[in-house]
Amino acid sequence: MQVVSGAIGRQHVHFEAPPAARLALETRRFLDWLNTSRSEPPLIKAGLGHLWFVTLHPFDDGNGRIARAVGDLLLARADGSPQRFYSLSAQIQRERKAYYDILERTQKGLLDVTEWLAWFLDTLHRAVDDAQHALDAVLVKTRFWQRWATTPFNERQVKLLNRLLDGFDGKLTSSKWAAIAKCSPDTALRDFNDLLTHGALKYMQAGGRSTSYELDLRSI
Repeated sequence: MQVVSGAIGRQHVHFEAPPAARLALETRRFLDWLNTSRSEPPLIKAGLGHLWFVTLHPFDDGNGRIARAVGDLLLARADGSPQRFYSLSAQIQRERKAYYDILERTQKGLLDVTEWLAWFLDTLHRAVDDAQHALDAVLVKTRFWQRWATTPFNERQVKLLNRLLDGFDGKLTSSKWAAIAKCSPDTALRDFNDLLTHGALKYMQAGGRSTSYELDLRSI
């Protein structure tokens, strides 16, 4: 089995799997290794397991997905916890071009998997960081609405605050919000002034031609 790209006659072979006659033996070796406690550090074993399965390439389709699942299985074993808040599979999907590049270099190399393991561990680090950022944002939003749960904001104000909590792109002005909320500039300005009075919003410190606003998170 080969992974190829390009027009007929000018194909580029990215990867060639082991011969079919060896597949049963190699798969048994892999499964024995996978389910046996050995001396490899758990994170290293996760990287090796992913690479080993995707190199065996036993199926016509879905090998990458199963390899990511194998890696996630070994990471779960390494964590020693039934709960995980990060996804290496999702991170690899976000970085799939770099993933395919490092995979091809490793599989065409001389059995030195150092570069692959370094990339795998760096990607794992980014997956954990991304999960931490997402969790931080969820906690901020939860604490914010706990703080303002009894304040009677109108529907536009709730929508505005949620847009800011979810990460508004650029500076938020009353005129910009009037266009987004489809209300008059005066109505938008009254909404902002009310939120300023309550303390849910504050003026942005950065100067500019128009007054802009941001969340006041000091009270949460």
